[in-house]
Amino acid sequence: MKWKGRSKSSNVDDRRGMSSGRSNSGGGLGSLSPMIIGLLLKLITTKKGLIIAAIVFGVMYFTGNNPLNFLTGNTNQVTNNTNYKGSAKENELADFSSVILKNTEEIWNGLLSNYREPTLVLFTNSVSSACGSASSSTGPFYCPADEKLYIDLSFFQEMETRLNAPGDFAQAYVIAHEVGHHIQNITGISDKVQRMRGKVSQTEYNKYSVKLELQADFLAGVWAHHSQKMNQIMDKGDLQEALNAAFAIGDDRLQKQSGGRVVPDSFTHGTSAQRMRWFTKGFETGDVNQGDTFTASSL
Repeated sequence: MKWKGRSKSSNVDDRRGMSSGRSNSGGGLGSLSPMIIGLLLKLITTKKGLIIAAIVFGVMYFTGNNPLNFLTGNTNQVTNNTNYKGSAKENELADFSSVILKNTEEIWNGLLSNYREPTLVLFTNSVSSACGSASSSTGPFYCPADEKLYIDLSFFQEMETRLNAPGDFAQAYVIAHEVGHHIQNITGISDKVQRMRGKVSQTEYNKYSVKLELQADFLAGVWAHHSQKMNQIMDKGDLQEALNAAFAIGDDRLQKQSGGRVVPDSFTHGTSAQRMRWFTKGFETGDVNQGDTFTASSL
């Protein structure tokens, strides 16, 4: 994959080596719910509310959070842990991840109007997010509450050794998939699925979850299509690396690998064949409008 020498994203929050898993900038208003933020804005319009809001902003200031970030809508505070000294390989993976994120920004800013760029959080061992705390064993994930992607770079090594899915384009696919979840979030798709929780059976909800994951695979394929078209980043064999990764993290394969029996009703991400098929469709078409997994006659 031709990634070296390309521009890096400025939306990277490097928390590697931070034992608490927290950024130096603190949680900020990314941890406040939209409802609470809305109430604060309403309060400012009254005399009594103005006093309350002033107290809230004062607490924010003295706890290390910049109230201006709230007023300007800039809640994605980005830090760089300059004290952490990773290995040469790990630092290269950090640079690689930043380059891939930048590439997704270029592609999706061109494909979607009013695209909001997510932040990529790099961490080791454990991390705190607006969605709660997570360990490295969770794997890469996207938190819609703070619009951030979280990755422990050791996962890329695990892809190679445990999942048998090596290669830099396989790693790029993982990042692009999480960016796909970000797109689902800002377009309201994720919220629609989330509202189904508790209204349908767990088996039925799992089916919606599968469709959500397959659509994220499709969007990763769309990114790869346009990135190759615009930048010629792919080398021979790169497409197969992505397909190997999609195959490796299929629900059926993971259940077989764990020694258990395959239980389709428990699938939440899709089979290996489904994940490969939807990534391929996105890569071949490059058409965002062809990725509606929710109304597709078959997956």
